[in-house]
Amino acid sequence: MATSNGFVDGTSPESALIFLGSGCSSMVPNVMCLLQPSDPPCPVCVQSLSIPPERNPNYRSSFLFFHFFSLSRNFLKISICRCNTSLLIDYCGDANAGDRKYILIDVGKTFRETVLRWFVAHRIPRVDSIILTHEHADAVLGLDDVRAVQAFSPTNDIDPTPIYLSQHSMDSIAEKFPYLVQKKRKEGAEIRRVAQIDWNIIADDCNKPFLASGLKFTPLPVMHGEDYICLGFLFGEKNRVAYISDVSRFPASTEYVISKSGAGQLDLLILDSLYRSGSHNVHLCFPQTLETVKRLCPKQTLLIGMTHEFDHHKDNEFLMEWSKREGIPVELAHDGLRVPINL
Repeated sequence: MATSNGFVDGTSPESALIFLGSGCSSMVPNVMCLLQPSDPPCPVCVQSLSIPPERNPNYRSSFLFFHFFSLSRNFLKISICRCNTSLLIDYCGDANAGDRKYILIDVGKTFRETVLRWFVAHRIPRVDSIILTHEHADAVLGLDDVRAVQAFSPTNDIDPTPIYLSQHSMDSIAEKFPYLVQKKRKEGAEIRRVAQIDWNIIADDCNKPFLASGLKFTPLPVMHGEDYICLGFLFGEKNRVAYISDVSRFPASTEYVISKSGAGQLDLLILDSLYRSGSHNVHLCFPQTLETVKRLCPKQTLLIGMTHEFDHHKDNEFLMEWSKREGIPVELAHDGLRVPINL
């Protein structure tokens, strides 16, 4: 398993994880750093606006600006900094048969921007299924734009995209997006083109896995604040991967499933880390994240969900020293990162 910062052909025979977003709910740049800049200005937010995303690991937001590339490339470059956390699994179930499935975890506020930037760059042609961690804005407010990655039909006569989510998330989404949930039009109602979705309820239980586009996922219920359960997911048989984007505490039953001292060592842990220092009531922050990594002891860890307090280069230098000392490789992920992996 290795990371790759370049634009890679999505038709390669190997499975891969593509980080569509690595930023927190408020994204990077931080709006207040632009409206009321400090003196000197915030270096991370300034960099996120001044360097193209494919050369900028401090890229984790939905702020757009445009600058033209050379005419020989013949396209408009759109810079979108650190976006809401989201992962695309480019799953190669049977390399000999060319069987590829594209499984998306979370569809947040920046979904359309991530499609424009990273689906195009990585040549992702579609979405085969979607899994939701929870129903907060940074995980679901892009649901309306799912129609952008579906076949066009003014009468909605297309195969729906399956979405897997908890009952609590389903209840909330039914209120936010009733037109995506309703099965029948009311008498006399006009046909309106909307995303076609097949809703599938999953249990928030480590003992009740489910299949999405042929890949098995195990729900990992975690606390996202003491009054709220969010789901992470364990997947992969040849390499075990855990994706946990929004967590403040691990229940013992969940920790057992993903710890070296429990059910077995993870090959890759993708984990929440909100602030560079201190603590937060509903997220892990850097000090707690690193303690969690030591406790779970995965073979490799990539961090997501960072605010503008994190500088990718400087903090990865710190993590390089930490990793040598602790014997556990840890790095910050970034938007557009592609990790080839055998699932």
